[in-house]
Amino acid sequence: MATKIRLCRIGAKKNPIYRMVIADARAPRDGKFIEQIGYYDPAKSPVILTIDEEKALRWLSTGAQPSSTAKSLLSQAGILAKFHESKN
Repeated sequence: MATKIRLCRIGAKKNPIYRMVIADARAPRDGKFIEQIGYYDPAKSPVILTIDEEKALRWLSTGAQPSSTAKSLLSQAGILAKFHESKN
């Protein structure tokens, strides 16, 4: 099964809040997911970004592919740098 790390929108109209989840690549954006690994709230000032580093590294090592937005957020949190260091 191909897995992706992506954002799932929750929250009210005009007030987006996102979960960072591991989902099957064929599942819809807000559909069924395997595991929640983080939380992102862009409406707050400063922006709230919480990611479980251990879970994220485990899923990246098993081959989960992050979406472009998830990849950007993982970079901001410093998780992608740790993943690339551990590969070398």
